[in-house]
Amino acid sequence: MRSFRKAWLVPLLAALTVAAPLPATAAERGGDAGSIVITEQASRRILVLPADQDAWNAREFTWSWAPSAANGLGDLVSAWTNPDEAKLTERDGQRYLMTTASGGLAAVVPYPQGTGAYWAADVGAPSNPHSIELLPDGNVAVAASTGGWLRVYTASQGPRSTHYAEYPLVGGHGAVWDDRAKVLWALGTHELVALRVGGTPAEPVLTPERVHPLPSRGGHDLQPVPGEPGQLWVTTESEVLRFDKHTGRFSKHHPGARAISEDHVKSVTTNPETGQVLTVSPQEGHLCTWCSDTVDLDLPHGELTLHGAWIYKARWWND
Repeated sequence: MRSFRKAWLVPLLAALTVAAPLPATAAERGGDAGSIVITEQASRRILVLPADQDAWNAREFTWSWAPSAANGLGDLVSAWTNPDEAKLTERDGQRYLMTTASGGLAAVVPYPQGTGAYWAADVGAPSNPHSIELLPDGNVAVAASTGGWLRVYTASQGPRSTHYAEYPLVGGHGAVWDDRAKVLWALGTHELVALRVGGTPAEPVLTPERVHPLPSRGGHDLQPVPGEPGQLWVTTESEVLRFDKHTGRFSKHHPGARAISEDHVKSVTTNPETGQVLTVSPQEGHLCTWCSDTVDLDLPHGELTLHGAWIYKARWWND
């Protein structure tokens, strides 16, 4: 398990200068390492860049996004504070960024166009939305930590629809659709829940099908494991776990666990092409107490650092 790194940050947030190289460059490895998306809270942007130290040194962001009047979401800019989720999905041949911000914004944005939204709403800053998922029927699930809920918004009915069905979930932090089991997995402070989404797209109904108490408190991130459809990544305040959907059991014993499992891991994903695992956890001494300027890699080990960045979550971005 890694120890905390000191964050000797210079508050030149716009510069986002980069640390000395740690992993080898893509050229040295002889291939493309893929891309990474980060929720960068200092500049309030979603940023995509190659998983290559040379690119991080040069700040070669291949894509960036934030709501604005120019991209048709000017009325939601005030809800875009502390972006805290970024995931990629596809529907009817169009890819989308799924994103939330603690300030209240939840949105599904065409990628790479970045203009307009399939759906967007201010769900309320007091609710503190933390994750989002586009469902097969066109609706959108949103999990909110302070609000203590998992909602399914009727996005299928219009790009600004605010009608929803709600399931009470203390500390709602994660939402992942399971296309095999046809359930929506939702992660809260104390439990992982499989929800059946019934009713109609216009009037959804949420029914808990299975409830699994967490082995440690503070559920935070929930992600699928590529190539292993029966598994989910689950992070809590004290560990990183794998969940077996078939047995209903959580395991600490997964490949790379000794390095991957840390306290307060904010996000975890596996690169579907290489199997490399990416995590982010808070950095001791950082100006933002829940952020880091470093993304950790394992299987094999490495790290990428942007001095001055306020990274809350980072994920592999396989576009």
